[in-house]
Amino acid sequence: MTLYFSTKTYGHERGLSCCFRQWRDDGHCRFVHGYALAVSLEFRATELDERGWVMGFGHLRPVRRWLEETFDHTLCIAEDDPERARLSALAEAGLCQLRVLPAVGCEAFARHVLEHVSAWLRERGLSPRVTLHRVEVREHGANSAGIALA
Repeated sequence: MTLYFSTKTYGHERGLSCCFRQWRDDGHCRFVHGYALAVSLEFRATELDERGWVMGFGHLRPVRRWLEETFDHTLCIAEDDPERARLSALAEAGLCQLRVLPAVGCEAFARHVLEHVSAWLRERGLSPRVTLHRVEVREHGANSAGIALA
């Protein structure tokens, strides 16, 4: 069986400038800190579409908009953050755009992206021909994490 893949990357220059804190860490990552995140999506298919493509990159505009809404100039916190009420007060005061996610960090962001984009592929009728196989989230050139389907 032949397996095709294509990759779409939203690089650091896209401005997905997100702050978050990993409250379970006993080091400096427990503090609110941020990065211009980069997100890489690897799509796979065993058959190409009528244009000879795995995925038409132009069709990914809704994904880009969702990434911007979720990660561009936002403060992401875990739904179980013990300081959630205090951080929510910042949003209520108009001091931040708060996003409450199941968890935070590159691994958690990658899982969130995988789940959202996979659902989007199903809604558009692209799945099961196309699957989002792998997501990588980069904080900067030295740190990244991701998720891949087994």
